[in-house]
Amino acid sequence: MNFRRGRTSDVPEINLIPLIDVLLVIIIFLMLTTTYSKFSGLEINLPTAEASKPDEPPKEINVTLTAAGQVLVNKAPLASASVQSISEALRRAAGDLKEPVVVINADAKANYQSVIDIMQAAQAAGYPRISFATQSPH
Repeated sequence: MNFRRGRTSDVPEINLIPLIDVLLVIIIFLMLTTTYSKFSGLEINLPTAEASKPDEPPKEINVTLTAAGQVLVNKAPLASASVQSISEALRRAAGDLKEPVVVINADAKANYQSVIDIMQAAQAAGYPRISFATQSPH
């Protein structure tokens, strides 16, 4: 007795449309519930560093930048904080020194653009060796 003679076997079929619908709903839900953080500013505390002191002090020109934006070259205040006037003051302070190191002593609250101006002035004066003075955290 063969009861299956007239029947053909049905191949099981996976319907992908409901699966795709569910995945799209999950993606939309995740996109709507995700929070995107936007950093408007980073809090940075500068400057501190730990380093050993050199045995022999190099030939250096100290440039001090106050929080108010006043520039002093070897403790002599400048009338103008422009790149050209800082560059001229660096040349005068260097005198006969060959390849002096320009040490920038900038206040932690000083304007960043003023520090960049001092670096540009040192480059314009022909002094590529620049160092930043920091204080130890102790």
